[in-house]
Amino acid sequence: MKLRQNESTIDRVIRIVVGVLIFAVAVSGVVAAPWACVLSAVAAILLATGAVGFCPLYAIFRVGTRSANH
Repeated sequence: MKLRQNESTIDRVIRIVVGVLIFAVAVSGVVAAPWACVLSAVAAILLATGAVGFCPLYAIFRVGTRSANH
């Protein structure tokens, strides 16, 4: 199975920005410990998928935001 990028540039930027914001909330002490761990995990997923341009959920559901000619 080849993992081809399935996220557009704007999708990737949004994921990275939202991931950074969620991570900042998680480490700032605004939320309690269990939720901070959950938010950190969500932030890590968003940052990773934004960095590599591949979303496993997009692949499972056969959708994507990247245009076909890339």
